[in-house]
Amino acid sequence: MEIGLVNALPFIGFGFLDNFTMIIAGDYIEHTLGLFMCMSTMAAAALGNTISDVIGIGSAFYVEKLAEMSGVKPPKMSPIQLEMKTSRRAANLGRVLGITIGCLLGMCPLLFMNEDKEKDKDKDKDKPEPSAATVVAANAVAVK
Repeated sequence: MEIGLVNALPFIGFGFLDNFTMIIAGDYIEHTLGLFMCMSTMAAAALGNTISDVIGIGSAFYVEKLAEMSGVKPPKMSPIQLEMKTSRRAANLGRVLGITIGCLLGMCPLLFMNEDKEKDKDKDKDKPEPSAATVVAANAVAVK
């Protein structure tokens, strides 16, 4: 059980950082570059994920150090014990649970973004719909 906890802690940190950064970066890209370059939401999400992965690699050392500072010590086991199936399963289960918990916690920016989208929808309701002639004229200009 201890081996699972020791393996879970750094993955909680990594999962949190990864999802948090991906959501913030993807949202920023979608609302800046996405509007400027007509980028899809999925393309913005992919770029946000790339940024998040780069930051994750750069911060792995610090996440591991923070996990060590938590005071949870690895169990005293021999190399043979560490290679046993039960030990490897416990370590992998800890990693899976850790990254799952971290990713769920890293979704917290979504709690604040929904309010902004609702406000944008309310603003769009006040805008008049363009007439068919305006749409046709805009498309004709875009084609030239």
